[in-house]
Amino acid sequence: MLAKVKSYSILGINGYGVEIEVDINSGLPSYDTVGLPDTAVKEGKERIRSAIKNSGLQFPVKKITINLAPADTKKEGPSFDLPIAVSILVASEQIKTKMYKDYIILGELSLDGSVKSVNGILPIVIDAYKKGHQKFILPKDNVNEASYIEGAEVYGVTDLAETVKFLNGEIELIPAERRVFKNGEAINKYGVDLADVKGQAAAKRAIEIAVAGGHNVMMIGPPGAGKSMLAKCVPTIMPDMTFDEALEVTKIHSVAGLIDQTQGIVINRPFRSPHHTATKIALAGGGISCKPGEISYAHNGVLFLDEMPEYSRESLEILRQPLEDGVINVARAIGTIEYPAKFMLVASMNPCPCGNYGSRKRICSCTPAQIHKYLSKLSGPMMDRIDIHIEVDNLDYAQLADKASGESSATVKKRIEKAREIQRERFKGTKTDTNAHMTSAQINKYCHLDEECDKLLRMAYEKLNLSARASTRILKVARTIADIEGSENIGVNHISEAIQYRSLDRKYNV
Repeated sequence: MLAKVKSYSILGINGYGVEIEVDINSGLPSYDTVGLPDTAVKEGKERIRSAIKNSGLQFPVKKITINLAPADTKKEGPSFDLPIAVSILVASEQIKTKMYKDYIILGELSLDGSVKSVNGILPIVIDAYKKGHQKFILPKDNVNEASYIEGAEVYGVTDLAETVKFLNGEIELIPAERRVFKNGEAINKYGVDLADVKGQAAAKRAIEIAVAGGHNVMMIGPPGAGKSMLAKCVPTIMPDMTFDEALEVTKIHSVAGLIDQTQGIVINRPFRSPHHTATKIALAGGGISCKPGEISYAHNGVLFLDEMPEYSRESLEILRQPLEDGVINVARAIGTIEYPAKFMLVASMNPCPCGNYGSRKRICSCTPAQIHKYLSKLSGPMMDRIDIHIEVDNLDYAQLADKASGESSATVKKRIEKAREIQRERFKGTKTDTNAHMTSAQINKYCHLDEECDKLLRMAYEKLNLSARASTRILKVARTIADIEGSENIGVNHISEAIQYRSLDRKYNV
């Protein structure tokens, strides 16, 4: 007998339909899977056989042929265990109703018949629902993730026996209650707060401007000055994610298996800090199955590169496209997959190999040639894409011993949210969401300069030998400073402050 069951799989972060066809015929007992299955799918034979037997059901001792359509796309992962088992039971007439035709079925089977969670459920449910599928049979542990999609009927099952009884109409399962995303549920899980950072008023101001406009930022200073602590404070002052942003982030993390199933959705903005030994593929994504990389895991959040010059130049150059476009295209033999990669880059570096060049307190022991060699690890095009450069120096003991706390992250976050609200209103109806991502046309429209401002920017352009991109970045930062102050027009003070955040151009000649 022939049976067909509907399932789904993942390509990149998008789902596509897979029809599982099972044909059971007389002949020598065999079990063949076709349709480009990977090793995990092939090994599912033993899981499925044991699960069926241990669930009190009969595994057919016949010639079993399983086809996963479309046959020209590689099928990966154990999520096909449950639908294949259901197909075998339908074909062997142990499931007698036609209810199974109404459902998309997914799940990994244990040997005892229990159903385990699988990765990529959220993008699967989103894409399947868009294509007209409304009912889903999924592992119980994946229900919280899937139940955020309005209109989808999600039935969570714990084992194969329960699934069979449900499809035979012997028991009734209640669809999961739809979960509602509440903006503002994000919590500070990073263990730091701006109030804990001693001194560094200028650096805090620059960080606030960077977050308010979504600008990339570089912190330069000696070891122990507090660069890493400031970086970890960045996500604590970022605005809470909207539901659409949370869905985008959750889709990526779901594919990678990074979801907290009790919550079911990512509510905190990501903060990714890959080690400087990370490979190009680890950053950009790829591999045999073309998985997303750290760049995409940081989507709608922060990518922190500590001691940026220690990363390989090839790895750093990978950042150039996503910093401009907000996406990264990963090309492999299976095809080209586009992953979202709109993140805020936060980087830190020492100004020289010993770390003391430019410090007020310590003496640098590096030669000019060593300093130049160290800084030249960062290419000009790469540094052009970083809007704000901050110099962070070591503190005096009096500053360190000061018991007074500065502004908290919550206080700064409120100011940033007001600036972001101005930007949302400004860019309503466009794909732009922050000043950092303004197009050329939008810069001309929203960054108008009077004669005095234009004269100041021209002087900086000529004296600092800025590129066209760097001068554009100054305009974007100035627009953000004006938004924080609630100013409709960009003033001389805004331009001059934005110019001050180009330390690498002014002092280090990078």
